[in-house]
Amino acid sequence: MPEPTPKIIVGVDTHTDTHTAVVIDVQGRRLDDVEVPANPAGYQRLLEWANTHGTIHAIGVEGTGSYGAGLTRFLTDADVTVIEVGRPNRQHRRRYGKSDPADAEGAARAVLSGQATGTPKSRDGIVESIRTLHVVKRSAIKARTQAANQITNLIVTAPDATRQELRGLTPLKRARRAAAWRPGTGHDPATVTRQAIRALARRWLALTDEINTHNKALDKMIAVAAPNLLAEQGVSRDVAAKLLIAAGDNPQRIRTEAGFAALCGVNPVTASSGKTTRHRLNRAGDRQANNALWTIARVRLSHDPETRAYAERRKAEGLSHREIVRCLKRYLARRLHPIIIQDLAALT
Repeated sequence: MPEPTPKIIVGVDTHTDTHTAVVIDVQGRRLDDVEVPANPAGYQRLLEWANTHGTIHAIGVEGTGSYGAGLTRFLTDADVTVIEVGRPNRQHRRRYGKSDPADAEGAARAVLSGQATGTPKSRDGIVESIRTLHVVKRSAIKARTQAANQITNLIVTAPDATRQELRGLTPLKRARRAAAWRPGTGHDPATVTRQAIRALARRWLALTDEINTHNKALDKMIAVAAPNLLAEQGVSRDVAAKLLIAAGDNPQRIRTEAGFAALCGVNPVTASSGKTTRHRLNRAGDRQANNALWTIARVRLSHDPETRAYAERRKAEGLSHREIVRCLKRYLARRLHPIIIQDLAALT
């Protein structure tokens, strides 16, 4: 009788130009390692190399949303099970050092032990488009805020005439007035200050137009991707975008609402000791999604009578405000998870 083909697990440490892979068997024995270029030819070479050692049970990939995104798409298209692996154990690194093969082996052993079980996002649908546009919009908002702060700082030290002209105006009116200046070409501080403020004002206006363009495009995409989610109280354009990005184009990878709560970092974490029994805030998870749930909770605490009554009842039970908000965010994760799944399933 021919010997059965052994099952293997591959771990991959990803980088910009190269990927390093290590293969182990299901008993944990290291068999081989290889380094391939981070391009389609390298991905094919890695897959063929892995197949020479046995039947692939799974491949653990670090950075499936960054350096390993291309490899993840290639392996998924080849019907290979891909497991998302988090950062290597820092205590292990301090004890045994760091190298690409060591990190790849750690990824393989994380899959073997069951420590890594996450399914990577497919990044092949409208949610990926929303994510890409949302990244650009956030950078534009950051740049606009920086420009506005620089305008404010220059106004503080500007000559009296310039300071009086712009004092008390809203950011939009201030930018429009400064953008229309004709300060001349002199080199005295008053002229150069007006030149600098005008340049920043025009930058602020250009970034505002860019943000408005992104908002219109996001409105259209989110209305298509998640109409039921948008109908929920407190869910705005940006809140919906953050939650959709956390779920991904293949939200079936989040099998339960408890898993979605953990992904958003709102699952209760035990913090009991002795006679004290309590839960604390979770500092892990997707912080943007956590912020989205926090925003919804704050809106409902301000405008929803039922939520305010709940907060008063829990406050009477001895819970602090932070604990009440944590409970609300956990409730919102339970409520919104099936809605997100339903909306995204309707797209397929």
